[in-house]
Amino acid sequence: MEELRIVVLAKQVPDTRAAGKDAMKADGTVNRAALPAIFNPEDLNALELALKLKDEHAGVRVTILTMGPARAADIIREGLYRGADDGVLLSGRAFAGSDTLATSYALACAVRKLNPQLVIAGRQAIDGDTAQVGPQVAQKLGWPQITYVEMAKLEGERITVRRRVERGVEELQGRLPLVLTVNATAPECRSRNAKLLMQWKRAAAPSENVAEDGYKHPLIEEWSDAALNAEPSELGLAGSPTKVKTVENVVFQVKESKRYEASAASVDELVRELMASHTIG
Repeated sequence: MEELRIVVLAKQVPDTRAAGKDAMKADGTVNRAALPAIFNPEDLNALELALKLKDEHAGVRVTILTMGPARAADIIREGLYRGADDGVLLSGRAFAGSDTLATSYALACAVRKLNPQLVIAGRQAIDGDTAQVGPQVAQKLGWPQITYVEMAKLEGERITVRRRVERGVEELQGRLPLVLTVNATAPECRSRNAKLLMQWKRAAAPSENVAEDGYKHPLIEEWSDAALNAEPSELGLAGSPTKVKTVENVVFQVKESKRYEASAASVDELVRELMASHTIG
């Protein structure tokens, strides 16, 4: 196989498992400073799928593509520690406040510049849970897409995938170029490699301002909106039709409870009560 580049779309997200009363700002945006930042879980599944294809085929190059502030370079390093070859960070004020439409536009512009044959992304990010960015990138590129992927096998320019659907699994075939989105049911991402950790631990993007600390840092590419030749009106808040008006914390409280014994008679009683209240039936 000739050289094949796979771009993995990844996102640094706030750890919503640690969300509290300060998780949202008054303007409806996420208060990222109040939450620890992590590699979006399903994007790690996507990375593992790309790395597996790299293991199986010579000439495969895996590039991590992410968008965010300077600290988002952390997840590029995490990808490099696990076996990715390089990474690109889209960063700058022009990208701030992007919804899924503006995000997918910026990512699609970057993908065109990178010119891969395959794009792999996690199904959705845990901070938004929209599952829109991967399909929107495919639409903007004009590429076919396969969603809910669990595993993939590459043969020349054809790829065979298994995808998880509501009532079971499907096997589909597609031809490159292609966009895949990957489920959490796909294999978990491999651990960091010690040699790669030593090789890449000082890798940095220019905006991280570490050039004068006495070390020679491997470079993580960083692109602004100018590097993408993008339309300013399609980026950031200007290109984001989704606006959050209000955010409320809803806490569910149990008003009353009833205990049932572990017996057939108790189960029968519970079912009758649920049917009488039209909860079921």
